[in-house]
Amino acid sequence: MILVYKNANIFYTDQGKGTVVVLIHGFLENSTMWDKIVPELTKRNRVVTVDLLGHGKSDCLGYVHSMELFAETIEAVLKHLKVRKFILVGHSLGGYISLAISKMNSNKIKGLCLLNSTSNEDSEERIKIRIRANKMVQNNFESMVKMSISNLFNQENLLKFKEEINAVKKEALQTSLQGYVAANEGMKNRPNLNQYLKESKFNKMIIVGEKDLVLNLENSKEEAEKTNSELVIFPDGHMSHIENAPELIFMLKKFIKSCIS
Repeated sequence: MILVYKNANIFYTDQGKGTVVVLIHGFLENSTMWDKIVPELTKRNRVVTVDLLGHGKSDCLGYVHSMELFAETIEAVLKHLKVRKFILVGHSLGGYISLAISKMNSNKIKGLCLLNSTSNEDSEERIKIRIRANKMVQNNFESMVKMSISNLFNQENLLKFKEEINAVKKEALQTSLQGYVAANEGMKNRPNLNQYLKESKFNKMIIVGEKDLVLNLENSKEEAEKTNSELVIFPDGHMSHIENAPELIFMLKKFIKSCIS
């Protein structure tokens, strides 16, 4: 379905009945990343997914997509659907956006799961990588996107999930060049939200991969302790919804149940 927000088309899906769970995909992904997760969660819940600005079937809104702007578009969808309270699950970039949504509407949040994500800001090294990527992608979009996707997996899984990785690359290439650059600009400027997450009263869970090349495991452990969040560690990389799908589905169901009991 499409919602027009500030003259931009925003694609979303709305399935099932019950407690609302909002699934927010990551950078270079779209709502199809949840295709194996949604059928499991809709058995007991109403599940909403949204294609982020510049990703999938959604348009761009300018040349910098801040976490707050991403959040506003998702809020517009939820308002359109008359959703009052909900649980947030955000993968990577989706986690940063989930934090922005909850900060704007903490009274509406029943729970927040940072899936392969963090409330930390970008390190200086990560900021330099984003700046360099935004320059390189201008002339090498396809190769940059494909390389970025491969680096998200536990390198030992590249053959095991070859078919799935190719599918992720195909979806990633639907991201517009403008969407790629705008999201990177927004991510490198996002604030540290450790203190906000610590003070939040809703249920919190951080799920990380032991061999994630994007997020440092020790930093995630410190963050979980600092923010009073439950920590779940899977044995693989940044793409838990593919590399550890059965375990992830189990943990998400358990987390959702804890948020409504």
